[in-house]
Amino acid sequence: MWEKDIDIHEVREIRTRTAVYFGCGAINKINDIAKDFKTKGLDKVIVMSGRNAYKATGAWDVVEKALKANSIEYVNYDKVTPNPTTTAVNEAAKIAKEFNAKAVIAIGGGSPTDAGKSVAILMKYPDKTANDIYEFNFTPEEAAPIVAINLTHGTGTETNRFAVVTIPEKEYKPAIAYDCIYPTYAIDDPALMVKLSPKQTRYVSIDAVNHVVEASTSTVTSPYAVTLAREVITLVAKYLPKAIENAEDLEARYYLAYAAMLGGVCFDNGLLHYTHALEHPLSAVKPDLSHGLGLAMLLPAVVKNIYSAKEETLKYILEPIAGKFNSAEEASKGVYEWLKSVDVPSKLKDEGFTEADIPNLVNLAFTTPSLNGLLAIAPTKATKEAVEEIYRNSL
Repeated sequence: MWEKDIDIHEVREIRTRTAVYFGCGAINKINDIAKDFKTKGLDKVIVMSGRNAYKATGAWDVVEKALKANSIEYVNYDKVTPNPTTTAVNEAAKIAKEFNAKAVIAIGGGSPTDAGKSVAILMKYPDKTANDIYEFNFTPEEAAPIVAINLTHGTGTETNRFAVVTIPEKEYKPAIAYDCIYPTYAIDDPALMVKLSPKQTRYVSIDAVNHVVEASTSTVTSPYAVTLAREVITLVAKYLPKAIENAEDLEARYYLAYAAMLGGVCFDNGLLHYTHALEHPLSAVKPDLSHGLGLAMLLPAVVKNIYSAKEETLKYILEPIAGKFNSAEEASKGVYEWLKSVDVPSKLKDEGFTEADIPNLVNLAFTTPSLNGLLAIAPTKATKEAVEEIYRNSL
């Protein structure tokens, strides 16, 4: 296979709308980034992270050294949780303003980066709040520069214009998409990902698969998205079992990170629909639910729903994980069998959801700001009845 011709220890620059430093050892590129920031007068930054991963992976040691070497002052907000909230974003933005931070460095998976993107907006709009952003009370046109140091191979947020933050008091989990929040720089270093837990290793790669299934089957998709989708699923099918078997397999982490990055570019172009629109209510209601697990539980039912509209695309992109199929039921079963093969057999009932939860979940899918936009580009008509059926078939 072509992958054998790639030296995973060669750090390459991949140009999307973001300059991505990709490869084992890419974290050391933070030195060049810090120098660039210093020459541009960006001499104070806020670092967004969770409590542990940014240090446990070794990323922080390199970042802190680079900041100090370039006389860049920093303040660290290390309270970002999975499914970050507007409360946390507002708290971090207040710290950034008081510190007079001029840029954001996010270290972590999708949560620190999405929270960091949100803070970067508020640094340019000091009279606004995270609630204003995620309730769409204004349209931001600028944000502070963002560096995304990625510690997972799933979200793709390091390469695109999306961010997701929960409004806890309303059980809303909206998504935003603005050109101003493309990171200026991103770092994808597979060596930082070997400490991902076995569960998160599975969940984040399943997230990448969902990105491309949706992006390649939306009503605004393109041949580009379909091409990326097939490659992403091929890579995940090949390398996720290897990463599960050996967490420190750098080649496996490298290609899963590459798949996730491509997935981020894919949904930046083809957007998302059912699976993400229906998962956001799940993890808004149960904030401890892993996003990737929520997507996994919905995917077979979504594939069944959209099969009639996108049969040929699904046959092409899903073959690496689902094999050959000739009906909606076979496609759905093939996807579920693959999920079971990577030890993610869960259904909604396994995570505490019941029939009684479905009306509220359906309501949230249609009332949460931004999710109606995802449903509007689903390849089949996204009626309340259709959404209810997907939830029910996922129980």
